[in-house]
Amino acid sequence: MNSTDSVMRPNTQTLSVLVENKPGVLTRVSALFARRGYNIASLAVGPTEHPEISRITVVVDVDQHPLEQITKQLNKLVNVLKIVQLDPRQTIQRELILIKVGADNASRTSVLEVVQMFRAKVVDAATDAVTIEATGTQDKLDALLGMLEPFGIREIVKSGEVAIGRGGRAITDRSLLG
Repeated sequence: MNSTDSVMRPNTQTLSVLVENKPGVLTRVSALFARRGYNIASLAVGPTEHPEISRITVVVDVDQHPLEQITKQLNKLVNVLKIVQLDPRQTIQRELILIKVGADNASRTSVLEVVQMFRAKVVDAATDAVTIEATGTQDKLDALLGMLEPFGIREIVKSGEVAIGRGGRAITDRSLLG
């Protein structure tokens, strides 16, 4: 196992929440975190292999609050089917980032060397800038940003973190309600 595959931020916990794919579910889930005073560090939502079910991956700051209480409250929501607290040692966690960075004729080669070093790719190029796409752990993306900063970062867009368990078992194995 690569040590960078499952890096967890200090004082955070990742939850994978299966919900019915219906309007308003995300609003109810995120409102529950807000009412309880939890800070959401990252949030990603998307469909699963079952069209009627979506997965919410939420990274929560748990510095001052026990996670057990929020899990119990989430379980009370009608549209929540299953909640799994992900162990960072047993999951693969990734984010996507798009970075627009200055790259004129003098610096373009150096920027492209950094891109190659991080196995990122250029998805758009202009005479004075390039837009880079990269995926990885938060540590990898932070390191990439640190290397690109001297060239002048003009814009950053990050997805929320997504996570999946290692091995053959799926969160939807057995019963969706179990």
